Amino acid sequence: MEGIMAPEETQGVAKSAMEKLSSAMGDRTKQIGTAIKEPHHQRRLILFIVCVALFLDNMLYMVIVPIIPDFIQNLRSVSEHHAKGINSSSQYRYNKSSVIRPQYPAENEDMKIGVLFASKAILQLLINPLSGTFIDRVGYDIPLLIGLIVLFFSTVIFAFGENYATLFVARSLQGVGSAFADTSGIAMIADKYTEEAERSKALGIALAFISFGSLVAPPFGGILYQFVGKRMPFLVLAGIALINGVLLLLVIKPFTNRTRANMPVGTPIHRLMIDPYIAVVAGALTTCNIPLAFLEPTIANWMKTTMDASEWQMGLTWLPAFFPHVLGVYITVKLAASYPHYQWFYGAIGMVIIGASSCTVPACKNFWELIVPLCGICFGIALVDTALLPTLALLVDIRHVSVYGSVYAIADISYCVAYAMGPVVASQIVHTTGFTQLNLGMGLVNVLYAPALLFLRNVCQMKPSHSERNILLDEGPKGLYDTIKMEERKAKSHKRNPNDGVNESIMDNYHDPRKGNYGSEEDSSDYEYS
Repeated sequence: MEGIMAPEETQGVAKSAMEKLSSAMGDRTKQIGTAIKEPHHQRRLILFIVCVALFLDNMLYMVIVPIIPDFIQNLRSVSEHHAKGINSSSQYRYNKSSVIRPQYPAENEDMKIGVLFASKAILQLLINPLSGTFIDRVGYDIPLLIGLIVLFFSTVIFAFGENYATLFVARSLQGVGSAFADTSGIAMIADKYTEEAERSKALGIALAFISFGSLVAPPFGGILYQFVGKRMPFLVLAGIALINGVLLLLVIKPFTNRTRANMPVGTPIHRLMIDPYIAVVAGALTTCNIPLAFLEPTIANWMKTTMDASEWQMGLTWLPAFFPHVLGVYITVKLAASYPHYQWFYGAIGMVIIGASSCTVPACKNFWELIVPLCGICFGIALVDTALLPTLALLVDIRHVSVYGSVYAIADISYCVAYAMGPVVASQIVHTTGFTQLNLGMGLVNVLYAPALLFLRNVCQMKPSHSERNILLDEGPKGLYDTIKMEERKAKSHKRNPNDGVNESIMDNYHDPRKGNYGSEEDSSDYEYS
C-alpha cells in the first residue's frame, strides 16, 4: 500500500539516520579535540582541573570538623555500653549499615581528636620536600595524577573506617596526596601562566576555590552526616576525585609525548629555602595563616561557653567569611595588574588587617558580632596569599631556574606548619593562658611581621641573573631540550632583526619590570616546556 514503507525501506532510513548521527558526533568530537589542543583552551582546562583538585583537598581537610567529635563520642558511648554487656548493635550505629567497634579507651578524647586533625598537615609537611623535588624532575601532571589517586583512596578509607586507627591512617594518607596534588597544581598554574598579570589572576582563582572548599565543607559534612550518614560526604568527594582524575588523563595525557629526560633541572629545594627573599615570603604565609589554623579547633568551644551559641551557629561560623575572601582576591588581582611594584605592600596591609581582626575576636559578645573579625581575618589572608604566591614564581624566574615544584612545596610547607600546630598547640595555649591571650598573641605576631615585607619592595626591579635563559646563554646547550631552545631563540632574534645578529644579546639582557620577566612576550614562552 502507498504511504506504508516496506521493512527494508524502514531499515534503510534508520541506518541512514544513524550514519548521519554518527558522522555528526564524530565531527563534534574532532572539534572538541581540536579545541582542547589549542593552548588558550588547554590552559583554561588545566586551571579548572587544578582548581577542582584544590577544592577537593580543602573539602576533605575541613569536612571532618562537624563529623569527628560526634563520631568519636559515639565510639565512646558504644565502648561503655559494650563493656557493660549491653547489646549495642541495636542501639548505637554511626550509620544505617555498620556497627561501631571502638578499639581505644575513652580517656584523652580531646587529644585524640587534635592528633587526628593535625596528622594530615604533619604528613604533608614531611612529604613536601620530597614531592617538590620529584615534581621538578618529572613535571607537574604525573604528580597531580598521583595526588588525586591517593586522595581518592584516602577518602574511600575514611568513608568505611570503623575505628580510630583506620581514620588516622586515612587522614595521614590524605596528607601524602595533598603534598603531591597541591604543590604540583599550583606549580602547573605558575608554569602555564608566564605573564605576571595573568599568573596573579589564575592563582587568585585557585585561592578562591581553596577558600570555598574550606568554608563550605563543615556545613556540607554536617548536613549529610546528620541526615544520610557518615559515609555519604566522603563518597561524594571520592566521586569528585575520580572524575577529576579521568579529566586530567583526557586533557593533559601525562604519559604521552613527554621529554622528561631533557627538561631543565630545577634549583634544589634546600637552596631555595636559604634564599632570603623566599624565606621572607614563606614566613609571611605561615604567620598570616596562624589565626585561621588556631581558631578553627578552638572557636566552637569558646562560642559555646561564652555566648551559648547554637549548633547551627558553630557550624556556620566561617561560611560568611568566604565572600570577603573572594573580594580580597579580586581586589589584589586588580591592584597587581595596575601597580605590580607594590605586591609586598598589599601583603603587609593584609597582615595588619589579620592582626587587628584577631585581636578583636575575644571582644565579640554574640554570633553576629563575631562574623566581622572573622571576615577581616579571611580578607587579610586573601590579600597576603594573592600577593605573595605569584611573587614566589617571580623570584624563581629572576634568581633561579624557572621550575616551580620546589618553591611551591616551600609554600605548602609554610601552610602546613601553621595547620600542624593549630589543633594541638592552640588547645594547649587556650587551656594554660586563655582564649583572649591566644588571639592577642596571634594578632601581635602578624602586625610585627608586616614590616619584614619591606625586604621585597625591590623584587620587581631585579634583573634575571641565574635564570634558565642566562644559564643556557652562558654555558651553552647541554642536551636536546637546551639545543631546541637555543635554536628557537636564534630564529626569534633573526625575525626581529634579520640584518643584525648582535642584537640578540641586547634583547636577552633587556628586562621589563612591569612584567616581572623578559621584555618580549615571545621570550616568556621559553619557560613553557611541559
